[in-house]
Amino acid sequence: MLLCAALASPAQAAQTVPMARSHVRIVQQDGAYVMLVDGQPFRVKGAGMSGERQEALATRGGNSFRTWRTGMDATRVRAMLDRAQRNGLKVAMGIEVGNERHGFDYDDAAAVTAQLARIRAEVNLYKDHPAVLMWVVGNELNLHYCNPKVWNAVGGIADMIHAEDPNHPVMTTLAGFDRKLIDLLKARAPSLDLIGIQLYGDLGALPEKLADSGWTGPYVVTEWGPTGHWESPLTAWKAPIEDDASRKAALLQQRYEQVIAADTKQGLGSYVFLWGDKQERTPTWYGLFLPSGESTPSVDAMQYVWTGAWPANRAPSVQPLRLDGRVAIDSIVLAPGVSYAAQVEARDPEGYPLRYRWTVLHESTATSIGGDREDVPPEVPLAMQDDGNGRMTFTAPTRPGDYRLFVEVHDGHGHAAYANLPFRVAPR
Repeated sequence: MLLCAALASPAQAAQTVPMARSHVRIVQQDGAYVMLVDGQPFRVKGAGMSGERQEALATRGGNSFRTWRTGMDATRVRAMLDRAQRNGLKVAMGIEVGNERHGFDYDDAAAVTAQLARIRAEVNLYKDHPAVLMWVVGNELNLHYCNPKVWNAVGGIADMIHAEDPNHPVMTTLAGFDRKLIDLLKARAPSLDLIGIQLYGDLGALPEKLADSGWTGPYVVTEWGPTGHWESPLTAWKAPIEDDASRKAALLQQRYEQVIAADTKQGLGSYVFLWGDKQERTPTWYGLFLPSGESTPSVDAMQYVWTGAWPANRAPSVQPLRLDGRVAIDSIVLAPGVSYAAQVEARDPEGYPLRYRWTVLHESTATSIGGDREDVPPEVPLAMQDDGNGRMTFTAPTRPGDYRLFVEVHDGHGHAAYANLPFRVAPR
C-alpha cells in the first residue's frame, strides 16, 4: 500500500483523502465584513509558515496559517493539508506568481499563459480539501516592479480560480499600498475578494493608509511582526539594530491589540510573521522560534492575544545586550585582539536556571529584498569566558571588519530569549 501511494500520480494522490470541501465566503453583516466558514464566523488568528509547527500553533490558540507556494507535489501538499485538518487549522494557500524583480516579464504573453495553466492545475489538485481557507495569489508583486500588467495577470488568475473553485476567496498581498496601487487593483483585478496587507513597524499607520488609499473592502494583514530591518535605527556604519526578544514580544502585543484586533469593520484577522525561523539580516530578526526550535517571548505574546491567557510556562525575559558597557545605538568600535566584557540581564518567570549561549557572526552583507533567500553569515571562532550568569568576556577579532554578538538565554524547558548587537573592529 505504501509503495503504491508513493508511485501514484499527483492526480491520484489528490484523491486519497475523502472530499468534504469547506465553503468559505465573505459577507457584510451590520456594516462589517465577516468571513464565514461553513456558515460560521471565522476571524483569522494565524501565522505564516511552511506547515512544520502546526501542533504548536494550534496549542497556542491559532486557527490558520498561510504559505507562500503550493506546487504540484500533491503527496507533500496533501500531507500538509491532512495534518492541518487534524489540528483544526485552515490554510491560506500561497500560489507562487512570477515577480518582475526576479525576471518575470508580464509583456511575455506566452509566459503569462503558461503561468495561468500551471496555477489552474495546482488549484484543481487541492481545491476540495476541507482545510483550504482561501487562495493567496503571489506575494508582494508590487515590490520593485514597473509593469502594471502584473495586475491584469492577477485579475486573470482570480477569474480562473473563481471558475474552478467557487468555494474559496481569492486575494493578493501587498508590500504597503497607496491610492495609485489600489486604483490599479480595482481597475485590473476587480474580482479579488479581499487584499492582504503587509506592514511591520508602520502597522500603526494602517487606519490612515486605508482611508487615504480608498480601500473600503475586506482585508487580512498577511504579514506583520517586529520592526523591520529597513525601518530600524542604524549604527554609524549603517548596520541595522535589532530589538531584543522581550521588546519584540511587547510590540507584537501592542500592535495586535491596537491595530489588528481593533478593526472589526474591514479587518478579518492576521498572519504574524514568522512561525518558525529564517535568516534575514540575522538568524533571529523575524522568527518567533530559534533555529534550534525553542519558542521565544513572541510566541507567548501571540498566545495571549489569541486566547486571553498566558502559558503556564513562559519564555525567559531579556534586557538589551551591553558590550564594553555600551548598547548598540552607541555604535561600538572595538580594538582588534583586545579583551572586552559583554553583559545581559535575563530572568525566568518560573525561576528555572538559565543557560547562556554566546556567538559572534560576521555582519550580514546581504542586499536581498522581500524576504529573498539569504545565507547565515559565518561564525567567528573566539576565546570566550562565560560566568553562567549573563556576563561573558572575549577577545575581539584580530581582523578589522563588521561583526554581530548574539546571546541566547535558555530555560531548559523548550523556551528561550535572545539579544544581539552589531559592533565594528578597527585599529585605534
